[in-house]
Amino acid sequence: MREYRHRGQVLTSAHLIYMGSQVAEGMAYLEDRNIVHRDLAARNILVGEDLVCKVADFGWLGSSRQVDSVYTASRNTKIPVRWTAPEAAIYQRFSVKSDVWSFGVLLYEMMSRGKMPYEGKSNKEVLDLLSSGFRLPCPTRCPQNIYRIMMDCWAAEPSKRPSFHALHSQLDTIYSLVIPLFVSA
Repeated sequence: MREYRHRGQVLTSAHLIYMGSQVAEGMAYLEDRNIVHRDLAARNILVGEDLVCKVADFGWLGSSRQVDSVYTASRNTKIPVRWTAPEAAIYQRFSVKSDVWSFGVLLYEMMSRGKMPYEGKSNKEVLDLLSSGFRLPCPTRCPQNIYRIMMDCWAAEPSKRPSFHALHSQLDTIYSLVIPLFVSA
């Protein structure tokens, strides 16, 4: 099993929850400004001192987009399907809610310690699986409450996905409950 390390230290689930909370907070900032990232994934998170996380690489093809509610990309746009909500991958309709879907995949990447989402599947196979209702399984060592958050992010109906403010609050609460267990150990 793969381990995440930062400066030689093995990262625990508590560390990963803390980092996920920071990403959700950064995305809430963008959400408040109606900015759609369009390429939220672990590869686009910068990690600095004390595990401070910054959302980076604002959108492929130049930049992220400020939108009223939905941004429609051109048909020729290449899309990172494994991280992209079905409505964005199929119809090129990007919104804050499609970023929420991507955040769920980012959490999967983190909690699986870097496993490739839908490993061994083609983009078409991924889209077929998603349209049949399939969702990524719970990673080994992933707390059930974190997996529930992932599943909420992957709601088929975009309006049923949580806001980034709600995600930040949930992850922050979980972290605050988990961290005393590590401090007292």
